[in-house]
Amino acid sequence: MALAAAAAFTMTGPATTASAINKVTCNPGAGYLKIWSHMNGRDSVDCYANRGKTNFGNWWVDKISTGNNDVKYYDANGDVVKINRGKTISYPNRPPKVKAIEIL
Repeated sequence: MALAAAAAFTMTGPATTASAINKVTCNPGAGYLKIWSHMNGRDSVDCYANRGKTNFGNWWVDKISTGNNDVKYYDANGDVVKINRGKTISYPNRPPKVKAIEIL
C-alpha cells in the first residue's frame, strides 16, 4: 500500500507546484519578468513569475525586463514577439499595445 501511494505521489508531484503565471512583488535581483507600462494617464510597473499566459489589458508597454524568463507578448496588431531571458528592451517612441504576456 505504501509503495502504491509513493508511486502516485511521484507521478503527480506535490500539490504546491506552480502551474500558472502570477503577478508578484517586484524584488530586485529576483529574476522576475518586469514590465513598465501606461494607459489613460496611469503608469504601472508589474512583475510576474511562473510559466503561463495572462491577459495584459491592452496597456502600452514602455519597457520589458525578462529576468530569468523566456517571454512572449501578444500585441493588439496580432503580432507575437518572443524575447529571450536576460534581455531588457525599451520602447521610447513607439510602445506596443499588449493584449497578453506569456512566460515560457
